[in-house]
Formats: sequence, C-alpha cells, structure tokens
Amino acid sequence: MEYEFVHDAITGEARALFSLEHEVIGPWMEVELGHDVDKLTKLLTAIDNVDTGQSTEVQITGSEYSITLNRDDISIQTNVSMNGSLNGSGEGLPEMLTDEHIHLDQNEVAGCGLDDFRQLLLSWGKFTNGLS
Repeated sequence: MEYEFVHDAITGEARALFSLEHEVIGPWMEVELGHDVDKLTKLLTAIDNVDTGQSTEVQITGSEYSITLNRDDISIQTNVSMNGSLNGSGEGLPEMLTDEHIHLDQNEVAGCGLDDFRQLLLSWGKFTNGLS
C-alpha cells in the first residue's frame, strides 16, 4: 500500500494520499479520523480486541465511510456503496449523478491487512498530532 501524508498548501489541513487501489482510505482518514486522538485511540483498541480474539469483527459506521475489522484484514467503504442510499434515507443517488458519464467514487472499497492498518494509523497519529 503506497501512501503519503501532506499538508494542504492553502488550508494547512493534513491530507492522506493513497495509490488508486487504496484511494478511499485517504478521505476516510481525513473525514472520519482527522486530528481526533479519541477516535484514533478507540480504533486502535478495536484493532487490538480483534487481534487478540476478544472480538471477531468490529464495524464502525461514520458520517460518510464505514470500516469493518476482522482478524485478517480491514475493509473501508463509502456508506453510499454499502446501502445504495444517501445518509440511510433509502433514496438512491439522483439520476443526474448516476449517468454513465459521471463516475463518483470509482474506488468505493479498499482493504488491507490488520497489522499494516495499525501501522498506518500510528503514522497518521504521529503526522497529525505528533503522537509517538
């Protein structure tokens, strides 16, 4: 998994840029984690619980993205791709956005191994908050 953390030149916000096959992980990190140390800690605890067998699977639904953790790997996907609706309202995407010429979130799902993901989160925490 190839990625790079940068600070946006205009806003100064932390950005996570990933290779195409893992592209959805970047916006997930920016939107669902951001600089929130509590969210990061809870996620690392969930990883530890799955890794030690205290939980077999953990699913965390965020505002725009959801993550599923199991002992082997993690999967991140857009909430729209999970249920085909916007904000759980049961309404699909507007027809003008589903036109075959417009491709929203072509890579709506990405995954990686649990250990790689843990290291990624620790690196993100260090980059965004100076955590060690």
